[in-house]
Parts: sequence; structure tokens; C-alpha cells
Amino acid sequence: MSPDTGLRESAPDVELDLSVIEHSHLYNQDLAPVPLQGRKWGVLSFAALWVSMAACIPTYMLASSLIGGGMNWWEAVLTIFLGNLIVVVPMVLNAHAGTKYGIPFPVLCRASFGTVGANVPALLRALVACGWFGIQAWIGGNAIYKIGAVFWPAIANGSTNNLLGITGAQFLCFLFFWGINMWVIHRGIETIRVLLNIKAPLLIALGLLLLFWAYRAAGGFGPILSQPSAFDPGQPKAGQFWAFFFPALTGMIGFWATLSLNIPDFSRYAKSQRDQVVGQIVGLPATMALYAFIGVAVTSATTIIYGQTIWDPVDVLTRFQNPIVLVISMLALCVATLATNIAANVVSPANDFAHLAPKKISFRTGGYITGVIGIVMMPWKLIADPSGYIFTWLVGYSALLGPIGGIMIADYFVVRGRWLNVLGLYNPEGDYCYRNGFSIVAIVALAAGILPSLPGFLATIHAIDSRHVPSFLLGLYSYAWFAGFGIAFVVYLILRRAAPNG
Repeated sequence: MSPDTGLRESAPDVELDLSVIEHSHLYNQDLAPVPLQGRKWGVLSFAALWVSMAACIPTYMLASSLIGGGMNWWEAVLTIFLGNLIVVVPMVLNAHAGTKYGIPFPVLCRASFGTVGANVPALLRALVACGWFGIQAWIGGNAIYKIGAVFWPAIANGSTNNLLGITGAQFLCFLFFWGINMWVIHRGIETIRVLLNIKAPLLIALGLLLLFWAYRAAGGFGPILSQPSAFDPGQPKAGQFWAFFFPALTGMIGFWATLSLNIPDFSRYAKSQRDQVVGQIVGLPATMALYAFIGVAVTSATTIIYGQTIWDPVDVLTRFQNPIVLVISMLALCVATLATNIAANVVSPANDFAHLAPKKISFRTGGYITGVIGIVMMPWKLIADPSGYIFTWLVGYSALLGPIGGIMIADYFVVRGRWLNVLGLYNPEGDYCYRNGFSIVAIVALAAGILPSLPGFLATIHAIDSRHVPSFLLGLYSYAWFAGFGIAFVVYLILRRAAPNG
């Protein structure tokens, strides 16, 4: 038993008296600890969460950049599996506090960063989520646009010669799908859970049906599955495998590095630690590998069936002539993308923005802010270049999020031994105030984790000349998540021991 909370290892067995903190400016109902009766998520709910989020169009297309970089199909799928096997470790560790205390990600950050300083990691996480929200909303809207163009070809004739770089019809379809996302946000967290439970079997079934069709129509899976790796002996890139593998692995970790931080936003609804641990381990790595394989295999078959390689599943579906198949496919893809987007890219930033001013910003308002920023970021440009998508977008933000994860795990498991004063997390003058609400120790550790990857990132986006950057720093960027996590973890522990209240 904990001396300050009355909480056991598995889950709370005592309801906290929240009346003593309800007046605090750090408190609102959305950020409050989840009561016992609100803990309804079991193993199947967490498995469905990950099956639902992993089975999506970006996962289907994820292996394409790896194969384009020289890997063969099994090297690409194995890299994706390994990346997700690694990221599930911090996922399960960070979920522990959410399950034990019922608190969301930004409130957990108060323990290490301070009651005000927690806004720093929360906003970094939120801005990444806004980018992802826009990307998924664009993918869903573009699916509607492409399938709509099959029925009404005239809409495909619009001009892209404008400020946005997309046609008016594409933008309207994007806004339509964006509006559906906003409606689900308005409905609240329970609607999200129901949506995920519907989507999980739906998209797995759709993916397997697509796989079966491709195999039958092509008489096999085709040339991509028989294509040798460019890193094999005798190939042009032989001997360069590891130079490509590690940044690719970092990118795969970066794919879900966001959720490895804010997983307490979901695990706070878990019935027990076992439910969140088993559900996540079962649901994430295998689903990512399976859906990536489906993408590779179907794409390979399209080379035989259509005489060209088609990586986008929406483009594959538009080749079907049966209008019933098209409509069902469009609805399935939209539901799938919607469920992934809301769960992965709205829950966290909604809580993060609410954390800025809990008495003024609710979960719904935070979700609306996420949606608006998602439009402003023009997501169609973020994913225009497949290589840039992995090595700039995914690896780049993993350099931000890895250090945050290192600090959170170091603080919760090493410094505090998994015990938190829950009421103190909502007290602006309590245990986690540090200096005026900021922990200088955490901010310094965060900077120490981010800075080594910064030169490599700037060189990647051509903001600086790579010839002016030491080669070891360029190489370090390939390991951005690992380097940032490890450096911040160690620096935080050293500084926290030297300055317990700093």
C-alpha cells in the first residue's frame, strides 16, 4: 500500500476525495482521475484499440518507402514488426501510471516537469498530433474524392494551380470528412470506444478480402515478393543495409512514438494492469506487420493485374466496376480512417490543449483546436514525398518525443518507484510545484535529449549544409529516438539526484 494515495499495484481500490481539488485551476472533469465505475476497458478493448489504429491506410502503405529504399518485402515487414515490438515497451511502461491512478498524459507529466512545465511536453505532443490528424483527415477525404470521381468523372478535372495545390473538389471532400471527425469529438470518449470496436474486425476483414482477391486475380502475389533486396551481394547497394536499416527502424518507432507518451489517456480506463499489458502486446506489433504485409502483397499483385504498381489501396479499389463494392469499400475505409484518427490523433491533443487552461478549455474544445490546426498545416504536403514522410516527418518528431518518454519513465519508475501523490498533481503549491511550477531539471534533460539530433534534422530538410555538420551528428540522427530517450533518461536521473526539488 502507498502511504499517500491508498492505491494498490493493480488499480485503485479507494475513491479519492476530489472535492479538495475541484477549485484548483489545474483541475477539470476531463483531466480528473477516472473513478472506479469508469474503468471499463479490458484486454479485448485494448487489443481492439491497437488493431483499429494499426489497421489503416498509412500502415498499408508503410512498407512502400522501405521497399523503394532497397529492402525486399520480408526485410520491410520485419523492420516494421521490430520497430513496433520495441515501441510497445515504453507504451506499456507509460501506461502503468494511467492504469494505477486513472490520470491522463498531461497530468502525469506534472510529476516530472512541474504543474506548469508539463505544458511543454504536452504541447510538443499535441502539435505532432495535429499534423497526424490532418494527414488522416486528408487520407479519408481523398478516399471519398477518388471513389466519387469514379461515379462523377467531371470532379477530377479541377485545377491544382492555386494556393493550396489541390483541387476545389479535393478540398471540399477533405472538409466533409474533417467535419465528421468534429462530430465524433463532440459526441465524446465513449463514442470513440464503440467506433474502435466496430472498426477492428471491419478493416481486418476488408484487408484479408483484398489479399484473397489479389492472390486469385494475379495467380500469386507477383514480382515484388520475388524481388531481391538491393542490399544482397552483387546488387548496387550491397553492404549498405545497416546504414538504411537503423534510420528506417527509428522511423517505424516514430510511427507510434506519439502514443507511447500519451497512452495514459487510454490506460486510465483500464480495469487492471494485466488488461492494458496483454491487450497492447497482442494488439500492436502483429497487426502492424500483418497489415504491412497485406499492403506489400496486394501491391505486388497489382503489377500483374494492371501492369503497374499501385501502392494506394484507394486507387486499387477504384479499379472495381461494381458500384456496390465501391460504396461498401468507401464506407469501410472512411470508418477505418475515422476511428484511427480520433483515437490516435484527437484524444491526446484534446487533453493537452485542455491542460493549458483547464477551467476554460474542455476536452471537446481541445479537440476543435486540434481540428483547426490540422487544416492550417496543409497535411497533403506533409505526405507528398514518401522518403520525406519517413526520414523527415517520422524520424524528425521521434527526436522530440523520445526524450520526453525517457524523462517520464525515469521519473515514475526510478525516482518515484511508481508512487504518486495524486491530489498533489492538481495542487499548484504541492509536491510537484518545483520552482514556480517548472522543473528546471526536466527542461534541461529534455533539451539535452533533443539537441544532438537537431543538426541532422536541419541537414535533412536542407536548412543547413550537411558538409558543415560533423559526421557523427549526422549519423546520430538515424538513431534519433534511441539517442534522445537514452540521453534524457540518464541526464534526468543525474540532475534529479543532485537537485531533488529543482
